[in-house]
Amino acid sequence: MSAPTRPHRAPVLGFPDMGPFWTLANGLSLSRVLLLGPIAWLVYRGGPVGWMFGLIGVAIATDFFDGRLARSRGAVSEWGKVLDATADKLAAAAVTLALLTRPESAGPSLPLWFVLLAITRDAILAVGGLIQTRRLGRFTSSLWSGKVAVTLLALVVVAALAKAPPGLLTPLVWGTALVMGISLAEYFVRFRAILRYGPEALEADGNALRRGQ
Repeated sequence: MSAPTRPHRAPVLGFPDMGPFWTLANGLSLSRVLLLGPIAWLVYRGGPVGWMFGLIGVAIATDFFDGRLARSRGAVSEWGKVLDATADKLAAAAVTLALLTRPESAGPSLPLWFVLLAITRDAILAVGGLIQTRRLGRFTSSLWSGKVAVTLLALVVVAALAKAPPGLLTPLVWGTALVMGISLAEYFVRFRAILRYGPEALEADGNALRRGQ
């Protein structure tokens, strides 16, 4: 059996057409950004619990409905993908920083190294995403390891807000850190291949890395 053909270096395609900015779906993503200030403040103060979880619930609802609304109205755009991902990263940074700096009386805090890891990882993915978007001419979807890392980070936040004991919170923090490290490594492997070969580095779905890359 012959070895798979190695792709040739592809040209840089540039950034894609971003589509309309002012849509209802994008408005939901922007509203999530506006909620971050009050949510971070309530997390820092440790409550009131009803307001804190109520606003968090609203933010989660906007994250759930923005993409579905865009698809139902035929208004899916590259702007929507950027705003949704940016809102998620800003939310993670705001809440984890609040959990890092809040007083002991407000509840458990997160360790500095963990918060730095989460924020640094998101910053690296954001910059790398812009570079590879220019290389591909479009945005790529999240890898499964990245989705698992985001889910575990959300569980860490919920555990801290629920004042989970150290016996539960500490293993969850370390497990999440491990998955974040694995996902960052997988994103780097895909990024390196895209930077070298462009679209030819990916499978037909336009997201998964070709075998042998």
